[in-house]
Amino acid sequence: MKELLAQIIAAEGPLPVDRYMALCLGHPRLGYYMSRDPFGAAGDFTTAPEISQIFGELIGIWCVAAWEAIGSPAPFALVELGPGRGTLMADLLRATARAPEFRAALQVHLVEMSPVLRKIQQDKLGDRLRWHDTIETLPDEPLIFIANEFYDALPIRQIEKRGAKYFERCVVMRGGELVLSEVPAPAFDFSDDGLHEISPISGIVAEGLGARIAALGGAGLVIDYGHFESGIGDTLQALKAHEVCDVLKYPGTSDLTAHVDFAQLAQAFKAGGAEVLPAITQGQFLTAMGHEARAAKLAGQLSGETLSAFSAGARRLVDDKAMGKLFKVLAVAQQNRAALYPFET
Repeated sequence: MKELLAQIIAAEGPLPVDRYMALCLGHPRLGYYMSRDPFGAAGDFTTAPEISQIFGELIGIWCVAAWEAIGSPAPFALVELGPGRGTLMADLLRATARAPEFRAALQVHLVEMSPVLRKIQQDKLGDRLRWHDTIETLPDEPLIFIANEFYDALPIRQIEKRGAKYFERCVVMRGGELVLSEVPAPAFDFSDDGLHEISPISGIVAEGLGARIAALGGAGLVIDYGHFESGIGDTLQALKAHEVCDVLKYPGTSDLTAHVDFAQLAQAFKAGGAEVLPAITQGQFLTAMGHEARAAKLAGQLSGETLSAFSAGARRLVDDKAMGKLFKVLAVAQQNRAALYPFET
């Protein structure tokens, strides 16, 4: 990957950060997500569905309630963006087994580019699913979508404002090594000086989903780490073997992510025509959905080290010092519907 990047930089000049991320993560042969299973203890990071089954189960219950709130359409597309190993979807489907009308109406659609992860998803979920490289090929029918830790992996641009001047962070080669440099950039509509992060591709995906919901009906959840309001600062990071590392040190073999700007995301969904409900923290969402009761019931069936590990994972989801406050949950939905719990009462 480093050799490929050097060739591209030599031919095209400095690479904006979003192009660097896109190549490192999604190159069809050398991209990070295209050739490996990055999840779990043997990978580079762990997501909420891999920590506790409660996460997917409660999202499943939310999906049933959301489906009823939008009028119980049949058929409808149950869509997960960036489904990882398929663990969330497996837990979701198990939790909704007692909602036969919901189950009969759905068709599972997974937006996933990685051939490695597609194979794992098929092994876990069976054949009752369809894959898509982008949202553009989703069926023209109502949808309920889940995007858990999806937007944080979409490429970002980093723009520095200093008075009336703007500069974009780019990747260049110096002395045979990849380094970050600044190049002059056109003016942006930023009021404050400092480093601004924007994600054009995130806006395109959100606006596209919003347009589908406005035209066909539906609802969805975005769950990710990030901030409620737009801010200033560098949130780009790399992970390898569960440790933070230099974003340029292991191109193609380390995960690259950035905090999600939920304010920007909300505007994109609105631009598409969907209604956006005020975001809440993951801890607030899971607690409202019955996390405590479900954890207690499952814990009652366990003992010893198994109980300790389960309880630690369940707490990690909602604890403000762990994932509970860092992760946010944003709901979007069609305009005409019943109240969407727990965002509306």
